[in-house]
Amino acid sequence: MPSASRVPQQRRQLGEELRRLRGERTLADVARQLGWSESKISRVENGKLGISEVDLSLLIATYGTTEREKARIAALTSRSSRQAWWEPYIDALADPYEAYIAAEGRATSISTYDALVVPGLLQTAEYANALIELNNSLRDPEMISQRVQVRMARKAVLVREPQPTFRAVVDEAVLRRPIGGTELFRRQLLSLVEASQRPNVTIQVLSFTVGVHWGLSSGSFTLLESQDEATMPLVYSEGLTGGVVRTEPSDIRSYRDSFESICEVALSPEESRGLMAATAEV
Repeated sequence: MPSASRVPQQRRQLGEELRRLRGERTLADVARQLGWSESKISRVENGKLGISEVDLSLLIATYGTTEREKARIAALTSRSSRQAWWEPYIDALADPYEAYIAAEGRATSISTYDALVVPGLLQTAEYANALIELNNSLRDPEMISQRVQVRMARKAVLVREPQPTFRAVVDEAVLRRPIGGTELFRRQLLSLVEASQRPNVTIQVLSFTVGVHWGLSSGSFTLLESQDEATMPLVYSEGLTGGVVRTEPSDIRSYRDSFESICEVALSPEESRGLMAATAEV
């Protein structure tokens, strides 16, 4: 069961929007006007307490919101009232990863550079399992299984409608590192070849012959973009002790520039597909 201390991402977003709309009003002022407790308003704003349609209507009326703001609140309320598909696995997810998954599901553009392993959205279940088992902090087989299930469920984003644009650049080292054994890895490579033929998916390989490039400074990362300005664009990168989400405009520009520069020096999609296929047959 999900931990009671974990707050669903959608409810958190609704609470943050309500806090923004409160503006300069104090909790005491709003509580006095509505006859509520300050604690109730605070818990709604930090996402720890849901809010009924009646109470939300009263709050919106108190704040005197515009029609555009009302529509935005309605959209957030609709999201927060539905259980996210990953909530049954929430105990197996770290907070930054949960936030990333929520954003990934709404992204219209996904750009990822990986210097070490196959990107998560392109991994087979057995490859993902081999990777996740390497995490020394995970000893529980059920927890490992849940992590794998989440990773596989995430792949649905590539075939949803409307389909996002997915661009991936992997270092050639990714194609040479037989994680999970030769046969398992061969199946993973063939899966990459198949994925590269989808109309919304582009995969490029950064050849060993390339010298200095931006990826040496940036490390592996994923850039998510969409029209949802409340949560995107954002950059997510994983580390030994957890993931990091970056949303500062200057950070976004740097990572976007880095990705485009990496694409420019990588093999073309056609050359990359040929290299992946040839490596699978070695």
